Amino acid sequence: MMPDDAHSTTDFMEACRDSTDNELLELRGQIVESLQNLRFRTASGQIDDPMRIRKYRKAIARINTILQERRLGIDRSR
Repeated sequence: MMPDDAHSTTDFMEACRDSTDNELLELRGQIVESLQNLRFRTASGQIDDPMRIRKYRKAIARINTILQERRLGIDRSR
């Protein structure tokens, strides 16, 4: 689930918490790639919603946080 597909941040976080580590790593890679494309499009003036860059950066940070919590054994599921 990409950040744009979620209805809210809570929905995105629940989907991420229900995913495996490998799925999260794959999703993070997809978001990083999309973020890079957005930055190129922003530089050329072709982007319609510049807030998507912020949304994607925050999604990457949220995924990194979930992965780190799992490594440390912290349970933050609600």
